[in-house]
Amino acid sequence: MDGMPTNDIDRQFFFEAALMTAEATYAKNPLDADNLTRWGGALLELSQFQQGPNCIKMVEDSISKLEEALEVNPRKHDTLWCLGNAYTSHAFLTPDHEVAKTYFRKASQYFQRAVEEEPNNDLYLKSLELSAKAPELHLEVHKQMFTQPASGSGSSTTSNVKRAKKKEANDEWIYTAAGWVVLGVLVVAVMSLTRPSYPPPAPPR
Repeated sequence: MDGMPTNDIDRQFFFEAALMTAEATYAKNPLDADNLTRWGGALLELSQFQQGPNCIKMVEDSISKLEEALEVNPRKHDTLWCLGNAYTSHAFLTPDHEVAKTYFRKASQYFQRAVEEEPNNDLYLKSLELSAKAPELHLEVHKQMFTQPASGSGSSTTSNVKRAKKKEANDEWIYTAAGWVVLGVLVVAVMSLTRPSYPPPAPPR
């Protein structure tokens, strides 16, 4: 696709530029639902380049902008779908499983509403289907993330290296899980930036 960022650096630059454009557009017209959706989508994409509290804060900011877009147009299907993604990401970044389940429920509700508005959109249907499996995946992700390696023989240096490698792998896993459907937002955001109207995007492979 023309204009699609090809690597992480390009993606980050692209969505930072989209963010600045959205902010400027908002100053002129705060009731532009398309612009608010692009803003929320850019924040959600950029959250993947953050860690810890900064990542969560950016996801929360994304949710805020997307909800603002729905206040303007409650039936805007791409906004509903993006909100489902944002709440899914928030859930995966939340260690407390019971709290995470409330975010997953909200995500499912938004995916369902998106499907109701665009019942033939395969991406929306797939997102709704996957959202039912998300709580189970959340348990597995956080179980793996917080499981400490068993102590055994060997030097403390070796053990520390193993723990560091395990933590790095777990961190990568949870942020990948948090972005499990966020990649689809990139498709929506790019297409909405490059032309005013577009057909339902194909599921990311």
